[in-house]
Amino acid sequence: MPTIQELKKEIQEIKERNRKVERDKSWETSWTRKFLIAILTYLVITLFIYIAGISKPFINSIVPTIAFIISTLILPIFKRVWIKRVYKK
Repeated sequence: MPTIQELKKEIQEIKERNRKVERDKSWETSWTRKFLIAILTYLVITLFIYIAGISKPFINSIVPTIAFIISTLILPIFKRVWIKRVYKK
């Protein structure tokens, strides 16, 4: 049978893990993260288009970047539907 100290330590570890999960979830859903990914997506695609020799790399990179932004706005809707169907009671 675990001692009181062991149980306290275990509870503290669980609380710390929960705080870490909350921070990670906050980052995953933050606009800062989405904005950074959109900027990086734009830069990488611009570089690719430039190296590939396609005209107007700065303009042509906008479409995939906008597609990414739209997908980040729509995916939570699909997530809610998926959760309702998979975890229905």
